[in-house]
Amino acid sequence: MKLRRSMLSASIVAALSFTGVAIAQEAPAAGEEATELDAIVVTGIRGSLEKSLDTKREASTRVEAVSAEDIGKLPAKNVADALQQLPGVNISSSSASEGGFDEADRVSLRGTNPSLTQTLVNGHSVGTGDWFVLSQVANVGRSVSYSLFPAEIVDQVIVHKSSEAKLVEGGTAGSVDIITRKPLQYADKLTINGSVGAVYADLPGDTDPQVSALLNWKNDADNLGVLVQAYYQKRNLRRDGQEVVGGYGQIAYDAPVTATNPDLAGVLYPNLLGAVYFTQERERIGGNVDVQFKANDDLTFDINGFYSKLEADNYNRNYMMWASQFANTRAPLPGYTVDNNLLTNAEYPAVNDPANLLPYGVYDMISRPNASSESKFLTLEADWRASDNLDMHFQVGTTKGIGASPTQDVLETGIGPNAGASWNMHGIDEAIDWSLGGNNTAANHLPQNGWIFGGQGIEVIDQEDWFAADASLFTNGDSTFSSLDFGLRYAQHERRNDYEIAQGPNWASDWQNINAYPGAGGFYPGDFGDALGGRFPGGIWYYTPDQLAQINADFANRNDPERFYFSDVYGVYEENYAAYVQANFLGDRWSGNVGVRYVKTDSDISYTQALPIGSGIPGAITGSAFGDYLKVSSENNYSEFLPSANFKYDFNDDLVLRLAASRTMTRPDYSALAGSLSLDDLTHTGSGGNPQLDPLVSTNFDASIEWYFAPRALLSFGAFHMDMRDYISFGTQTIQYKDQQASFEQGVDVYSDYQVSIPVNTDGKLTGYEVAYQQPIGEYFGFNANYTFADGETDDGKPLNGASRNTYNLAGYFENDRFSARVSYTFREAFYAGVSRTDEFYQDDFGTVSASLGWKINDNMSLTLDGLNLNDPTYSYYTNSAVGYLPYAMYSNGRQYYLSYRFTY
Repeated sequence: MKLRRSMLSASIVAALSFTGVAIAQEAPAAGEEATELDAIVVTGIRGSLEKSLDTKREASTRVEAVSAEDIGKLPAKNVADALQQLPGVNISSSSASEGGFDEADRVSLRGTNPSLTQTLVNGHSVGTGDWFVLSQVANVGRSVSYSLFPAEIVDQVIVHKSSEAKLVEGGTAGSVDIITRKPLQYADKLTINGSVGAVYADLPGDTDPQVSALLNWKNDADNLGVLVQAYYQKRNLRRDGQEVVGGYGQIAYDAPVTATNPDLAGVLYPNLLGAVYFTQERERIGGNVDVQFKANDDLTFDINGFYSKLEADNYNRNYMMWASQFANTRAPLPGYTVDNNLLTNAEYPAVNDPANLLPYGVYDMISRPNASSESKFLTLEADWRASDNLDMHFQVGTTKGIGASPTQDVLETGIGPNAGASWNMHGIDEAIDWSLGGNNTAANHLPQNGWIFGGQGIEVIDQEDWFAADASLFTNGDSTFSSLDFGLRYAQHERRNDYEIAQGPNWASDWQNINAYPGAGGFYPGDFGDALGGRFPGGIWYYTPDQLAQINADFANRNDPERFYFSDVYGVYEENYAAYVQANFLGDRWSGNVGVRYVKTDSDISYTQALPIGSGIPGAITGSAFGDYLKVSSENNYSEFLPSANFKYDFNDDLVLRLAASRTMTRPDYSALAGSLSLDDLTHTGSGGNPQLDPLVSTNFDASIEWYFAPRALLSFGAFHMDMRDYISFGTQTIQYKDQQASFEQGVDVYSDYQVSIPVNTDGKLTGYEVAYQQPIGEYFGFNANYTFADGETDDGKPLNGASRNTYNLAGYFENDRFSARVSYTFREAFYAGVSRTDEFYQDDFGTVSASLGWKINDNMSLTLDGLNLNDPTYSYYTNSAVGYLPYAMYSNGRQYYLSYRFTY
């Protein structure tokens, strides 16, 4: 693996020595002439809407588009924020089970998992990192973190809803192409623009700077241009939350409490009820450099480099009532309520029993200094008109993403022995009232009833090196067959985490002695949880991050290999080959294309298999407190033919019909392939990843009618269907593995059937439709609205991850020569959001209101005021259980206001 990577890297370096790069854009559609971008001048909301509609109208396939001015006026602070206004586009603010935040982070299409949406930059893939630890090592998908892509870098974003053979594979549901600015597209020889501003977040009450600048120069001959762009954005985030950690427990039928309260046998109760206070400081810094050189009329080179890093220090405090400590042994006071086998209302008194001290609560403080994510790429391209009938495009590039959690400083401590507790539940969309008694202060917490935990030294690498060659062969224009596109692509992609230390308490230290701990460093704010409603503890003490760091330095065990945590170590290496051919046709009022893309993937997957300590298995690695283990590798090779066909018919200049059919593919998520394997050789059962997963292949049908009935106006209807083969779900399968114990005892390799809980391939379907309406009202006003319906499930009746049945967007705007305003509302219905701590969970309905105000001071200066999450939405989650839907978590992030001074010269 190392050799192959270094060989390709060396070839890239060699290519850098001999070639430049060209603009990373698609070849012109069949029958179209290439156009110079500097001929397009877009100003204001109205101009940008017109440009976006023109892009959609003229495209040979079904697309949605957002222009740079759209992004500046939506409002939007990253690319995902901008895309949520488009029909059929869904966003989420997290990738794992960390819950909702105030900034969009993932994009998905038509109610599918974000991993099924391919994200490209200038037509190529991009390595990404994640700042949250579970996204780094637990739920590791193929989606891209949009928090690394600020809106300032964008010229235009194209969302491809129907596929073509020439598009890079990977997006079963579609693809998003982020197109950055190019030096030679500017009309002036020298352009300087930028913005200086600040963001105020009302929940933390902090104001932070936002700065960006762009300099573009091109020579008098208009054949050499240099663009340099940089940005620095800082923001403080606070999130108030309530969580039911660990889901719901069940009172055992033979539990001691059933002797006096038999009606409680088998009843469910909330396991850990938490008041969660999360704070974070985000600093996003980066930039983009692009150099274009037009050697002659037939040859253009381009080199493009991009870097973005998000410093994301964060601190999570979770003060929890620990019901599983007492629900089985102690009876609630009379008056408790059992509803549908759920203990919805209960009060437990304080107990004076020094001989049986039970911690009624537990408190986790988790500080993650220097958590970060980053993304970077370097591409070199050449556009060559080899002859009057042949255009060629070459691209070589490398990209790398990093997600890092170098340190987690953690203390878990007990609270209030025999202190008394209560709760009262009100359904899935209301906060649970709960209380925890006792004098719970920093002076009397119970470290002996807690723990020290937290992974250290995590650095996840996501990188790809690639080469692509594309060509377009044009006919003489005297037949309906207008051109032939063909090309090939080779890429090496790797996602891996090589190391992790999972700290524990140092038993030789004084960690269980309360007198060894400092006093409180701070307290929850007085308005904690106000937006959530309900009644639960407030004014809670906590240690500062510096205090936690010192506590872990004094009391934690981070010894290697004793605390080496092999379960989170994995690697997926892929060699991807692709070749395509696409015939383009052009007739009287119609156009279309037919093509096929051939894709071959060779995968090497490395993961670990847990073994009992002292197993004696040959090759077992010993010394970890988490058991012995084996390093295991597996190959998974497959190939697919991906045909596609698109047809466009212009009834007249205003009415367009589109039909499309295609087969698309998405490779399995990394964590699904390389999850740590745990097998019991006695019972022949186990759990883990599944390195033999097949890729998801979907047969897609799409039809739409678009009526451009006035300038900047559109009424459209589209229908879609996805028949998905080998959708990734979770289940139990019988799989043959090597029986390590039997092999050791018998001296030969013994393979046995194991019942294992793993990701599995199943089939699924998704069907839906989209309606969009956009219209100006008079010269200065206008509005747009869209609605998407998506209905899908797997063949065994399980929900599709991320599928909201109903989503819609409403927006209105005003703009004249001096002032502009826009307000928008986005709604998304409840959807299945994945698995957290083995519980299936859903995100409930939510809607957000955003607005933007602009004042054009003169042709070179303007002021904008943007407001995000103005309705202060609450993100609620719930689980599905045998007794129905149960509340799981809810979060409030407050509102954010951005004031910016923009200038251009």
